[in-house]
Amino acid sequence: MKIISWNVNSVRARIDNILEYIKDSNPDILFLQEIKAQNENFPSEIFKINGYHSYVFGQKSYNGVAFLSKNKIENIKNDFIKDKLKQSRIITGEIYLNKKKTKLINIYVPNGNPVDTEKYEYKKKWLTLFINAIKKELSNTSNIIISGDFNVIPEDIDVYDSNRFKNDALFRIEIRKKYRELINLGFADAYRYFNKSKQEYTFWDYFASSWQKNYGMRIDHFLVSNNLIDKIKSININKKPRSKTKPSDHTPIELEIN
Repeated sequence: MKIISWNVNSVRARIDNILEYIKDSNPDILFLQEIKAQNENFPSEIFKINGYHSYVFGQKSYNGVAFLSKNKIENIKNDFIKDKLKQSRIITGEIYLNKKKTKLINIYVPNGNPVDTEKYEYKKKWLTLFINAIKKELSNTSNIIISGDFNVIPEDIDVYDSNRFKNDALFRIEIRKKYRELINLGFADAYRYFNKSKQEYTFWDYFASSWQKNYGMRIDHFLVSNNLIDKIKSININKKPRSKTKPSDHTPIELEIN
C-alpha cells in the first residue's frame, strides 16, 4: 500500500498539480493538509472521477485536512482532541493492513510563530492535548500511522542552518521535546529510521529563492507504530512537485507499507 502525506497549501489552487501527481504516483491513500477550503468547496467530485473517495475536515481560508483514498476508510472522525479554537487540524480513520485494524491520523500542527505571542502557547497546548489523546488511543489500538505537517524540525540535520532557527517555534527545545515525547510512546520517525544521516527537506519557503538555494527544512513526517516498522517497504521525499509551476511550498512524503 502506498500512503502519501502532502501539505498542498490550498487544494483548489493546487488542483492541477495534485491530479498530475496522482496520475504519476498512483497512491492508495493521500493525507492532505492545509487544504484551505470548507467541506462544501472541496473538489470531491473531481477526485471521485479520478478514483478517490474524499473525507474532509475543512475550514474557510485556513487550515483543513483531508483523506483521499481508493478504498473506503472507516470510522472517520474529526474530534480526536478538544481544540478550544475549533481549528480544523486533525482527521482520523481506520483501515486494515494484513487484516489488522490500523488507525490513520492526519494532522496539521499549529506553526506557533512568533514565539512571544499566544500562537506559541496555543501550539504547546495543542501538542500536549495531542500527546494525551495518543496515550489514550494506545490503550485501544496497537497499529497507528500519524502523518502530516508537524511544524517541527526534529534535529539539526533537518534544517539547512540550525543556528538561524534556535528560537523559532519549529525548532525550540521544548517543541522538539514534545516531538520526542510522542515518539517515545512507541513510534518511529519512519524517514529518519531508514535514513540515519541523509539530509533532505519537505518544505522550502517561497521567499529568498529558498527552493533554488535548497534552504529547506524537514517538518512533514510519518510516525509509525514500532510494530509496523518491519512492514515498511520504502519511504521517500518526492521533490518533483515542488519544482512545478505554482507549487505548494511543501512536497509529498511517500510511504510504502505491506
